[in-house]
Amino acid sequence: MEFPFLVLDANSIISTSTPPFTVSTHRGFLPISDPPFTLPPPFAPLESLLCRMPIVTIDGTPGLLSSGKLGETVENELPDLSGEVEKFKGDAGIMNAIYRDYSFLLSAYLLEPCHQRFVRGEGYGLGRQRLPVVIAKPMVKVAEIAGFKPFMEYAGSYALYNYRLEDPSFGLAYSNLRLVRAFEQGLNPSSSEAGFVFVHIAMVSHSGLLISGAVEALNGALTSNRIRFDTGMKDLLTALKKINQVMDTMWNKSKPNGYNTFRTFIFGITSQSMFPNGVVYEGVSEEPMSFRGESGANDSMIPLCDNLLQIKMPDTPLTEILQDFRQYRPGNHREFLQAVKDHSEKASVRQFALEYPTSAELYLRALDYVREFRWRHWCFTREYILKFSKHPTATGGSPIVTWLPNQLQAVLALMVQVEPYCSNASVSVSDEPGVKDIQEIMDLVRSQQVTLTKEVAKYSAERGGAPSVRTS
Repeated sequence: MEFPFLVLDANSIISTSTPPFTVSTHRGFLPISDPPFTLPPPFAPLESLLCRMPIVTIDGTPGLLSSGKLGETVENELPDLSGEVEKFKGDAGIMNAIYRDYSFLLSAYLLEPCHQRFVRGEGYGLGRQRLPVVIAKPMVKVAEIAGFKPFMEYAGSYALYNYRLEDPSFGLAYSNLRLVRAFEQGLNPSSSEAGFVFVHIAMVSHSGLLISGAVEALNGALTSNRIRFDTGMKDLLTALKKINQVMDTMWNKSKPNGYNTFRTFIFGITSQSMFPNGVVYEGVSEEPMSFRGESGANDSMIPLCDNLLQIKMPDTPLTEILQDFRQYRPGNHREFLQAVKDHSEKASVRQFALEYPTSAELYLRALDYVREFRWRHWCFTREYILKFSKHPTATGGSPIVTWLPNQLQAVLALMVQVEPYCSNASVSVSDEPGVKDIQEIMDLVRSQQVTLTKEVAKYSAERGGAPSVRTS
């Protein structure tokens, strides 16, 4: 038996009805085609608002959010365009673009008062507790058709469907990326907001090889083909190395002291002090609704590795949040990740890897790249958020201090368990210079276990709470 999930490739037939976020080996977890960056003519009023919305517009002049005038402008100008949405439901790309654009307006509208307080040096206070019908009705309708929650998401709106190419012939080169929508100064491609999004796109541009490597390794385990498994794992390592290298450019592309100036607008409703009772979507329901905010934790690359490598998370409330995040991914991504998890369990991928020293070393090195990714993510949290904000939750509603360490400590603990199985392996499975040997990797793992425990305790104490992350 081989992995049965249909993964598209460069030769697959794609139509206008194909969901943009269909997993493929040539585009990875990016949309299978570059996103539309203008809306159909009936949505001109929405387009006009979004062009005038950013704190700094594309021509460098102050926008509606700079003066706190977005809310009143929406109420005075925007018609209910929900009747127009149905007309485009046969074009999945356009539907995703309409979803993206309404999600930007929705988030800006709800969080505009919080931004105004933030720039005055105050706490966030309360956001708007009611979403007007002119945003709520079309947003709920387009989200249902496009397959998303009726709120801003990482893939479908803020990050992975929010770019255009300055010159289509240059493809996805970083310098060729431009934002379609922005909250702060993101329409300037050198801004921290643009850099924040572009680095994510650049990372995910390497996910095609990650997917094909994972599928090949899984097929090797399912068919007991050791060569096939090892070949797939080597491709997985190559992809993870590239992804981590791109991730490390975030420090220069999006500055730590610039992140909080646009972060306000990517908070969600769930577990946020700005929306203690949820938000009423007028014209939809008088019962308040609640959704998690935009978060890079909703990316599919590391969850793919978690599922393939059978990285078991501790049984904690923090892991329950991790499971909840899975709802905030494109449908085909969710189905693919679940299929990988199910078939990895059927194949006992971890056990298969540890039965042979070279495979065990490949497995450990894959864990090490996942560790590196999660450690850098924790470092970003320290330097971009904890040093600049006392707000207790991340944009997705997870506890800002303990949530990432919950997953990171699970990887570190698993690496300690796996190390003995690599004792008879070669010094390196790679001929590349500078590749760490097993002892060097494990020395770092044990050091980070100690460091992470101390850091979580330190930041928790500073915020008046006790750490709640398992350390072994």
